[in-house]
Parts: sequence; C-alpha cells; structure tokens
Amino acid sequence: MARSIWKGPFVELSLLKKAEDAQDANSSKPIKTWSRRSTILPQFVGLTFNVYNGMKFIPVSVSEDMVGHKLGEFSPTRSFPGHASDKKGKR
Repeated sequence: MARSIWKGPFVELSLLKKAEDAQDANSSKPIKTWSRRSTILPQFVGLTFNVYNGMKFIPVSVSEDMVGHKLGEFSPTRSFPGHASDKKGKR
C-alpha cells in the first residue's frame, strides 16, 4: 500500500539535514546512511549516498530519474551467484 499523499514523502530528518549541509558546502564526500526507506527528493540530485544493504555500503549516485524512488531500491541486498549448471558449461 502506498503512503498517503497528505503525509508527503518519508525522509529521515537526519538524512535530510546531512544532504542540505552537503549541498551548501558543495561537498563530494558520500553521505553514509542506513535509511533504505527514505524517499529520494529533488534536493538529493547530484549527491552520492552510501546505502547499507545489510552487509556493506553500496555507493548510489542520485540522478533526476531517481526522484520519488526509495534509496533501498538502488542497493540490492542479494547477490545472484548464477546457476550451478552454468559453471559446468564454461569449462
């Protein structure tokens, strides 16, 4: 179920503050975050976030096409090693 429109998009307040500070300082240093549920806002365009996927931090560079999506969508939590039969055929 989607979030109500009258509530607006959810963004962790600490993440929003860090993003605004980075924009003001023109910093290229990535912002480390555990908040995968935060929505990407237009203020985040051009910034880089290190999003935690449960094991490591994945760098996510935000572009205009990402606005409205969640940060966690661009940091996959599972890695697919491939099928066992594919490895036999490559020998």
